[in-house]
Amino acid sequence: MLAVIAVATVIAAVIQRVTGLAFVLVLIGPVVLAYGPVEGVTIALFLAVIASLFAVPGAWRDVDWSRTLWLLGAGLAAAPLGALTAAALPETALLFLIGAMGVLALSVQRLGAIARHVRGRPGAIGAGALAGFMHASSGLSGPALASFALGDDWPQRRFAASAQVVFLGYGLVSVALRGLPDSSPLDLTVLGACTAGGIVLGSVVARRVPFALARRVMLLCAWAGTLVMLGRATASLLT
Repeated sequence: MLAVIAVATVIAAVIQRVTGLAFVLVLIGPVVLAYGPVEGVTIALFLAVIASLFAVPGAWRDVDWSRTLWLLGAGLAAAPLGALTAAALPETALLFLIGAMGVLALSVQRLGAIARHVRGRPGAIGAGALAGFMHASSGLSGPALASFALGDDWPQRRFAASAQVVFLGYGLVSVALRGLPDSSPLDLTVLGACTAGGIVLGSVVARRVPFALARRVMLLCAWAGTLVMLGRATASLLT
């Protein structure tokens, strides 16, 4: 099982480096199925911090600080509520919550008409608060951030760079709130190395793989993991 999760981690890290997004979205299904909804999300958040640490230096010069700081501030204020929600829910309910957030994350591109109203400082505060809650509870903060980027006409390059700083801030606070993973040091070392290696590999792949292809692979992996996770939640409910 560790080998399967390690492969998924490398794929998620490569996609993160190529597209600027989706590390947790790709990884969440396999890691939750392997380690459970609480420990799985905690591991995903821990690895996402590693991915962001490797991604931020290369993105630093393109960060849009005026938007980034509003998103960070609102998200960090809402993160404790997300962590409390995850801690309070039973395992089956938490699986359904994470699965529902995964579906939302994968459907955000269809919310263009709604996203157009999420703009300016109020939009950044609202989107940041929702993203912070979702990050601490499931790691899936991308939908709210993407909606704000669409509504505020945020250039893709600037958004992708700024998102690395936002993810790093959310990730550090979420790990502090939830605590470090309880899994074996061997598992965490292997997965951490796969994350770092995937980011490095992605910097090479990014020059050769079209963005559209990377996005299709990301969607395929993420939908597969989300649907299997929802299936597990349904089976748990029925039994």
